[in-house]
Amino acid sequence: MPTEVAMPQMGESIFEGTITKWLKKTGDPIEKDEPLFEISTDKVDAEIPSPVAGIVREVRFPEGATVQVNTVVAVIADTADAVAAPSATESEPSAERMATAAPAEEKPAPEEETSPASAKHVRYSPLARRLAKDNNIDLDQVQGTGSEGRVTKEDVLRYLEQQEEATAQPAVSTTPEVPIPVPASRPPAAAPVTASVAPPPVSAAAPAAALPGELVPLTKMRAIIAQRMAVSAQTAPHVHTVFKVDMTRIVRLREGEKANFEQRNGVKLTYMPFIAVAAVEMLRKFPIVNASLEGESIRYHQNVNLGIAVALEWGLIVPVIKQAEERNFLGLARAIADLAQRARGKRLKPDEISGSTFTLTNSGIFGEEFGTPIINQPDSAILAIGGLKKEPVVLTDEHGNDSIAIRSVQHFCLGFDHRIIDGADAGRFMNEFKKTLENWNQDIN
Repeated sequence: MPTEVAMPQMGESIFEGTITKWLKKTGDPIEKDEPLFEISTDKVDAEIPSPVAGIVREVRFPEGATVQVNTVVAVIADTADAVAAPSATESEPSAERMATAAPAEEKPAPEEETSPASAKHVRYSPLARRLAKDNNIDLDQVQGTGSEGRVTKEDVLRYLEQQEEATAQPAVSTTPEVPIPVPASRPPAAAPVTASVAPPPVSAAAPAAALPGELVPLTKMRAIIAQRMAVSAQTAPHVHTVFKVDMTRIVRLREGEKANFEQRNGVKLTYMPFIAVAAVEMLRKFPIVNASLEGESIRYHQNVNLGIAVALEWGLIVPVIKQAEERNFLGLARAIADLAQRARGKRLKPDEISGSTFTLTNSGIFGEEFGTPIINQPDSAILAIGGLKKEPVVLTDEHGNDSIAIRSVQHFCLGFDHRIIDGADAGRFMNEFKKTLENWNQDIN
């Protein structure tokens, strides 16, 4: 019996979604839980899996169509019932739907293939092949973990993460799990709410450039970025303060512990959890920085909901660690890695990208001194992480004697809403934040 696939409701306040890409075309076989199409809403983008195994009998809407939730968008036939090829009527969206939706450009997802250069006949899933193409990856270099060595989407994502780690600076890596690139016009995705900007990650393929003179419409994600950044800049009087932090103690600790940390805990030891722990402690100590303006009142938030800006090839997104103050170092490290991985794999839920009270954004992945970010509304502050590098520093001992030493230093820029946060508040916050990192003495396990 054919199975109808409806546009899912990705949150209580979401009533429609845009079909951004069909990952299967009419007549293609599909496995249960294999991605069928991608959607974009005003909160999150996601891959929608097939509820059953079978053959794609009907695709009812083209790419680019915006469809109300619970509307049937495709039909999956049982394999046994799909002996005959679908008719032309079944294979294409109806004329009525085509008249009310954007024209579809047929982009079939190829069937699983084997590597012609491999004697092992390694098989690749369609999504793995697409991810590899988008990121200039040689699939023969990817270790498959699927049935009979099949290379899956997860294998490619894992390979990407390994490449990012390999290309990071060996002694002074700058939190490679959350680089913040220049957003590009790529397929629509979830609405980001931060504007710290830097170039794209080194391991990701650069998006295709528009032709000179070409007029390219904004993607849904790009339009939301533009709207929210303009609103934030117009709403909050932004002030920025920059502090230089000696990270030598943490650099040495990380270099000595990263191998054992990953072996024990199954997650890479990056600099971001150190920064997150220090930020959370300071937000508890200086609650005005974790507050929001509501009309003529100030809302002092009970919890620290920490937004972590994550780079996507097609834009930016800010997943949120709810109640971050309840997590220890390892808990934050795991949460950061998990959210970043699921953000890139389009597996975030709507409630995981909303409700932040403070945001961290890494603007220094390529050695940028610091960025001056736009506040993630309705937060009142955002902390930009600059590039980590070595430089000569004058040190003064307890006897007043000066010496010059090579230290690992990093700039941090706090952007804050001057309506409720004074310069003195920001200065005290950053001074204590600096001391916490420079004199790190906490357990990381």
